Amino acid sequence: MAVVFRHFLLSPFWSPLSPNSSSIYSFRPLRQDRSPCYSSSSFSSSSHMDPQSGGGRNKFMEFPYVSDPHRDLMVELVSMVETRLGSYLLPSNLPPDVQYYQNQNGTAHASLHIRSGLKSSTIDFILGSWIHFELPSGGALNITSLSAYLNTSTDAPNFLIELIRSSPTSLVLILDLPPRKDLVLHPEYLHTFYEDSQLDKQRQLLEKIPEVRPYFSSSLYIRCVVSPTAILVSIDTEAGRTDRMEEIIQDHVSPIAKEVIGMWLDRCACGEREVGESERAYLGKRDQVIKRKTIEIDLGSNLPRLFGEEVAARVLGAIQRKLDKVDDLVVDLEQKKNIGL
Repeated sequence: MAVVFRHFLLSPFWSPLSPNSSSIYSFRPLRQDRSPCYSSSSFSSSSHMDPQSGGGRNKFMEFPYVSDPHRDLMVELVSMVETRLGSYLLPSNLPPDVQYYQNQNGTAHASLHIRSGLKSSTIDFILGSWIHFELPSGGALNITSLSAYLNTSTDAPNFLIELIRSSPTSLVLILDLPPRKDLVLHPEYLHTFYEDSQLDKQRQLLEKIPEVRPYFSSSLYIRCVVSPTAILVSIDTEAGRTDRMEEIIQDHVSPIAKEVIGMWLDRCACGEREVGESERAYLGKRDQVIKRKTIEIDLGSNLPRLFGEEVAARVLGAIQRKLDKVDDLVVDLEQKKNIGL
């Protein structure tokens, strides 16, 4: 899950090339043995959605505790991903009591949505969630997030967005394509995904708004895993100016978020990059560490406090089983590397 509570419960956060570009990291069409990404116009609206018709996905897509502009943004982002990638996303197989769960006294509610990618794709899995927690001091904390993890057939960045509402007039936005390689050792990677794509312009546009201020996570770990173009901002409007907050979400946050996720779909999820076996083993180990660290510093300590030990164990177990599949792949790649395959 993309959430790290540590500042609000504790604290939030959890991890276009020009046609004539001559970069050695420029994108190539997908190989014939890999499922291609399709544009939204290539599918009917019914062909790309999760075939699971139960209440779990529907509950997730409700985003029931946030404002209309906030909800509309999250629904559009999830729909963009599932429309574009749906041809090679497997149905969610989470049990119903993990897709939606709450604590015993009804003060905390949450939904979790995970879909794995086909082995022939670049997608490891996508993960969406929302959490609603009634604060003891009054009011509520609402966190919505969507993250997408790529597998080791590509080294392209992952995608992450998280919106944390601690009040109707206060919002923290985290929007990033977290890198999967060291940007100092691989300057071509920095150029391809962060400089040539002009991602930093999106942050600059948002920071022109008077109510927007930079946000600094209290976690030093988080600060070192985001990209140089990461959008980490707090947005605070005047007391009672809820309408202004919704205007900012609708007119500024939403267009920027859709631009960034569109760029990620085009250049990362649907772009092909050559990755050798030894590099795949490195990517697998690095991805594994980041995902597990996220669980450790985030959910492992905070879910039990919000939902109780039994519910937390159930939800964490479902996520852990997803990570265990990644561990098996990493071990396999390491074995191949060691025997020279």
